[in-house]
Amino acid sequence: MSDKIKFDLEFPILSSPAFLYQYLSTPDGLSEWFADNVNSRSDVFTFIWDDSEEQAKRIGYKTNEKIRYKWMNDEDDVYFEFRIEVDALTKDVSLIVTDFADEDEVDESKMFWENQIAELKHTIGA
Repeated sequence: MSDKIKFDLEFPILSSPAFLYQYLSTPDGLSEWFADNVNSRSDVFTFIWDDSEEQAKRIGYKTNEKIRYKWMNDEDDVYFEFRIEVDALTKDVSLIVTDFADEDEVDESKMFWENQIAELKHTIGA
């Protein structure tokens, strides 16, 4: 069991779940806001930034609802997940990001996601 702390962040997104899901689940979509470039070979996604490269395995998904990735170099019980929720009454769409971080890096990780999701919203015009 890792010592990392799990956290969730919720972001309202003006988008349909199907449209949003493309940006969370495909190399093309992810490379528009999450990394400089993304490649995939079946369930293994390679995320490329300036001078670094990380691999994550897609370990679960439900089309237009959620997708979960696990960094290949991380502990077994650690993952990051994007969940799309639609309010039954208002039909408002929210993106819930679940991630893990060391205790002293939680704020930094939340800030990272806030920046990334701001970039995502900008990219899709939400």
